[in-house]
Amino acid sequence: MDSYSDFAYVYEMFMDNVPYSEWAKRIRKLLEQYDERIIPEDSALKAEASLLVDLGCGTGTLTRLLKEYGYDCIGIDSSEQMLEVALGHEDGKADEDRILYLNQDMREFELYSTAGAFVCVCDSLNYLTDPADVLKTFHLVNNYLYPKGLFVFDFNTVRYYRDELGNTVIAENRPEASFIWENYYDDEDHINEYDLTIYRRVDTGSANNGEGNEDGPRALYERFEETHVQKGYYPEEIFKLIEESGLKLVKAFDSDTEGEVTDGSLRVCVVARESGKEDIH
Repeated sequence: MDSYSDFAYVYEMFMDNVPYSEWAKRIRKLLEQYDERIIPEDSALKAEASLLVDLGCGTGTLTRLLKEYGYDCIGIDSSEQMLEVALGHEDGKADEDRILYLNQDMREFELYSTAGAFVCVCDSLNYLTDPADVLKTFHLVNNYLYPKGLFVFDFNTVRYYRDELGNTVIAENRPEASFIWENYYDDEDHINEYDLTIYRRVDTGSANNGEGNEDGPRALYERFEETHVQKGYYPEEIFKLIEESGLKLVKAFDSDTEGEVTDGSLRVCVVARESGKEDIH
């Protein structure tokens, strides 16, 4: 079963507690704080430098917030269904205001130019369960980054899956949809598999197979199942992959406390810089 197929259509409903606005503010602050790019007056190069790519953009909530900050945004995601929802938010907008969404795998994405910044948040990197795929993605980011451009991303640590999420069951019930989320954690490979069962309201009908019911019509729900697989990483693993990819580590911090990374960190935020291209003067 594919990840983010039917779940895509209720994703925004259940993710309404995710602090996307705070993440967007943090990303903007980091991009401004560590910007060392040399941007010439050439308008074409300025356009590349102002381009921001959101890897694993999902339904585009963060992408739209970053667009509001003035970035020219591209969203990349491997789920057609998630991008279908994202594109729905672009309906009615003028062409110059629309976000470009690409249905691509972050391990193999292709762009028409370099970009001034890349972001990848909200567990997206953890879906790469082979370190070789993380390295491949980092290589591509470094390749497509504008000289001295920045890559801001986060990832869940081994401790998060082992001590916080692993082998738990999460359930949530809302009028329009419900889900049951069953986690299974393998401590040997640091892999967390979760089986997601979704009940989505599609129509109303009468109870008792159409027979009368004094309580009135009952809602009808469709049932869907998806399996998601993620991998927890130790910070040192990710830092090593950054170095091997050619990127330069600029900053890493605990995403929850904004302090230094410790053995207790559940999510780590990282800023890395492009390396290897000559400065454009």
